[in-house]
Amino acid sequence: MHTLKNKYMKTIKNLALVLFVATLFTACSEDDPEVVNEEELITTLTATLRPSGGGTDIILKSVDLDGDGPDAPVISVSANLTVNTNYTGVLKVENETESPADDITIEVLEEDEEHQFFFTPTNNIATVSYNDMDEDGNPIGVQFTLATTTAASGSLTITLRHEPMKTASGVRNGDITNAGGETDVQAVFPITVQ
Repeated sequence: MHTLKNKYMKTIKNLALVLFVATLFTACSEDDPEVVNEEELITTLTATLRPSGGGTDIILKSVDLDGDGPDAPVISVSANLTVNTNYTGVLKVENETESPADDITIEVLEEDEEHQFFFTPTNNIATVSYNDMDEDGNPIGVQFTLATTTAASGSLTITLRHEPMKTASGVRNGDITNAGGETDVQAVFPITVQ
């Protein structure tokens, strides 16, 4: 009778040990969710346009410090563009709610296959071409050329898309229509070419 009791106690202890070990392995499961890379807040989009023949840079800037809040972005254009001129353009996106401002452009370039800027001019004020490519040979748009033709007024919309379908029809040429993905930031700049 005494040996039966000892066997019973050993069985209970072994069962408790098995349950304890199983709990440890379950707690360290590889099925635990991975940490998602949170999207950065972009408050500021700056386009610097340098005329090919020399001259003063033209700065297009959109600042929206409250992000998705109720305040509209503050849009500024430092000067009018000149007819029949090529401008070398560089874009910068930042989070200016941090001090110093966080340069999100670095992340866009590090994750270049997942990002593309799109340029949508109205009234034939200009054409835009890409000067940079990701590792797959698809455009990014941090560096670009903007070419004006005749005198006109219109707007230039600059949009940064996250995870666009870069190989979809027209997207490589800057057509946002079939791009898909999510808009990280968008700004509409009033432009006068004279």
